[in-house]
Amino acid sequence: MAKKEKQTNPEAVAEEKVSEETENTEISETDALRNELSEANDKFLRLAAEYDNYRKRTAKEKEDLNALCKSSVIKELLPVIDTLEIALSNTADNLDDYKKGVEMIGKQFYDSLAKLKVESFGEVGDTFDPNMHNAVMHIENEELGENVISQVFSKGYRFTDEKVIRPAMVQVAN
Repeated sequence: MAKKEKQTNPEAVAEEKVSEETENTEISETDALRNELSEANDKFLRLAAEYDNYRKRTAKEKEDLNALCKSSVIKELLPVIDTLEIALSNTADNLDDYKKGVEMIGKQFYDSLAKLKVESFGEVGDTFDPNMHNAVMHIENEELGENVISQVFSKGYRFTDEKVIRPAMVQVAN
């Protein structure tokens, strides 16, 4: 009899269908949201992996570039070292020949620096610049002007684009 009531009561049948449809709609919306979340999570993981690969690749490229730069500098200096070794193995007692050889080695060394676009700076009489010079002493001298370099203890070196490699150590007047 209860079966008969269910079948004969159209309101109960309609209410049951609406309840089932609502439940199915909620389940399908939940599944859609789960799929969307899964896709977003997958995109995030792929992006994180791509970034990690990029970071590792750039670190390797930086390391390779650093090694290439060092090897190019060493390649320029090797002829100077070879000449120095020849001079050291020379057993001649003539001091003038030694002096001439050392001067030639110095010229060869400065030529190598010029090829690497490195130039020296810091001469007596130049104006003191705290960005390029390191003042280790100060003197009062009326013959020299204000902030003039009066003595150079060690020259400074820079790339031609004004990047200071080592500041000049100088004595400044006034």
